[in-house]
Amino acid sequence: FQARRMNARYRPEGGKGTEFVHTLNGSGLAVGRTLVAVLENYQQADGSVDVPHVLLPYTGGLTQLVPAAA
Repeated sequence: FQARRMNARYRPEGGKGTEFVHTLNGSGLAVGRTLVAVLENYQQADGSVDVPHVLLPYTGGLTQLVPAAA
C-alpha cells in the first residue's frame, strides 16, 4: 500500500516498464517524527546535519547532509 500511495517504482534490469518497490511497514515507530528528531538534534549552525554514528552503516559513507546551494 505504501509504495502504491507514493507511486514509488523501479525499472527492473532488462525489463520493460516499471514495478512498485517493496516496502516494509513503518508502524513500529513514527518514521517522520524520528527523522525530524534526528534533524533537530544533529543540525549544525551552518544548516548541515551530522549523521549520527549509529546510522553511518546505512549511509554509504555519507557523514554529513549539506544544504544545496540556493
